[in-house]
Amino acid sequence: MSAIRSFPPIAGKNARILILGSIPGKASLEAGEYYAHPRNQFWPIMAELLACGPLPDYPSKTRALLDADIALWDVMQSCYRPGSLDAAIEKSSVVANDFKGFLASHPRIRRIFFNGATAEQAFRRLVLPDLRHSTLCLQRLPSTSPAHAALSLQEKLRCWSVIVPAPSQPH
Repeated sequence: MSAIRSFPPIAGKNARILILGSIPGKASLEAGEYYAHPRNQFWPIMAELLACGPLPDYPSKTRALLDADIALWDVMQSCYRPGSLDAAIEKSSVVANDFKGFLASHPRIRRIFFNGATAEQAFRRLVLPDLRHSTLCLQRLPSTSPAHAALSLQEKLRCWSVIVPAPSQPH
């Protein structure tokens, strides 16, 4: 079994928010796109929160994030995982992405949201100890994966709405 690898981040120089997944699933790896599984709810949630209407293709999806100063990446740079489920990730094989370098080149990021528990746990275990004196606000959100069916799309949307500040709130 060969290691799977994450994608480069989607991030503009003015990014203020970072959304982190764990590592792409099989459908995403095959498509070369974040959240490519047709039943993953990430892109429909983003379209609704950003009020940008349906996002017909991947370039439109990534542009909507960039326009909203939202960056997207994964905690894991590589790992061994048979199949697509986060539960199958071999923890001893995980290599984290370079967050020191990324955050240094994106100094406006102050809020990090995790797309599910695996991303949060890996970040706290592998990355956070090296980010000494961090003033980042960290928050886990329910996974948008089709494997996480405990919440409806509307319930997930309500939880995810914290990433978009109300009009009177500063970024």
